[in-house]
Amino acid sequence: MICSVIKEDHPSLIKIWEKVVKETYDFLKEEDFEFYKFRIPHYFNNLSLFAYRDIKGKIKGFLGVSKEKVEMLFVDTASIGKGIGKRFMVFAINNLKISKVDVNEQNKNAVSFFKHLGFKVTGRSQFDKEGKKYPILYLEKSMP
Repeated sequence: MICSVIKEDHPSLIKIWEKVVKETYDFLKEEDFEFYKFRIPHYFNNLSLFAYRDIKGKIKGFLGVSKEKVEMLFVDTASIGKGIGKRFMVFAINNLKISKVDVNEQNKNAVSFFKHLGFKVTGRSQFDKEGKKYPILYLEKSMP
């Protein structure tokens, strides 16, 4: 089930973020990992956050959005491939009218995932929002 996040959920979201990034972002330098981990609470304060909870109420992933863009989408690595990411995106597109997402170019699985959902690359930056040399792809989906 997808539901809104409360501040008390933030530690669980950070644990998911940390696990996912450690296990799947092999391109990220350790010092940058620590930099982003420190920044995560600030990012959370500037986003609308949603969690996916299993039937026992345990958070299995989260979505962070601002305006018409997905800013964060992280699914616990043990739950990847179970449709949670797709459920988040269907929710975001249909309920929140999301049409844009930025993705690390080096995160090939995420790029493929969003392309599979009909997003198309509309631009590229050599640097992320923090000015670090992690190329970002800008993707957009046409809305009906």
